[in-house]
Amino acid sequence: MKHNEHELAKLTLTRRQAALALAAGIGTSPVRAQAKYPSRPVRVILPFGAGGVADVTARLVFQALGARLGQNFVIENNPGAGGISAARAALSGGKDGYALILLTNGTAISVPLFNHLPFDPLKDFAPVSTIGYFTCVFMVSASSPWQTLGDFLKADKAKSGTINVGTINVGSTQNLTAELFKAKAGGQFVIVPFRTSPDVVIGLLRNDVQVAVDFYAAVKPTLDSGKGRAIATSGPQRSPELPNVPTVQEAGVAGFDVVAWNGLYAPAGTPKSVIDTLNAGLREILADPALKKRALDLGIDARASSPAELDARMRSDIAKWGAVIAGAHIPKQ
Repeated sequence: MKHNEHELAKLTLTRRQAALALAAGIGTSPVRAQAKYPSRPVRVILPFGAGGVADVTARLVFQALGARLGQNFVIENNPGAGGISAARAALSGGKDGYALILLTNGTAISVPLFNHLPFDPLKDFAPVSTIGYFTCVFMVSASSPWQTLGDFLKADKAKSGTINVGTINVGSTQNLTAELFKAKAGGQFVIVPFRTSPDVVIGLLRNDVQVAVDFYAAVKPTLDSGKGRAIATSGPQRSPELPNVPTVQEAGVAGFDVVAWNGLYAPAGTPKSVIDTLNAGLREILADPALKKRALDLGIDARASSPAELDARMRSDIAKWGAVIAGAHIPKQ
């Protein structure tokens, strides 16, 4: 009898030890067999060529994210009109979080600008987080008599239709910023599109155009050299890279607000756990003061967001730029 009681006690102890081991995660478990994301390199597809501001910023951010998450994030440049080629590449890469894409306010512009955009950014992609924000700068040459945006608007009213404002190509964020400004300020000036940002600057310095509208990174060398002067920025608050330059709103154009942005997206259907991992990683690295400073030198205000905030911004910008495109009678592409 005592022998049976001893065996029973041993069996009970063994069962307790097994239960404790299971609770502590010791032993084989299906959960432990799952690979932690990311377990291999991740592709980040950019709808831009190498060497531009978006490319340089993405390499800065995703190198840091790779170090944070323990895997390489490999940038793939896939430029093309409307971001169509990049979108196709990302959508064909699966829904496991190993093919991601950078979408921007340019994507929001493409929706109303293209007759047949073969992807829907709201349905085909899931937002992860914004990466950075950047504004347009209104720049005059150093020899310009205009010290403020107000000076320019007064001259425009006095010399109706004789002042030229230079931007890059029709339908670009910079071009539509000028169109929105013209509409809201009641401007009479002529918007002159150029092929590239350097062409816009040359046009300004030659006095072919009297104002240039472009992103900070594109005009920074001209401002730094003293050949150009910033008279306004396009956001609702002053830009961190040009804190002494008033906004268009401060110059008296109520409701004027243009903030360009880029953000990380995954194909729709990507597991929420993957999106949560990416979002948490981006929140951490984009708050790093050293990375923020390096981004600011490129004219990028590096800031993360929630997926819902990024989704709301995309929807808002599609509506906003659709109205500007219609108002400016820009033909669909």
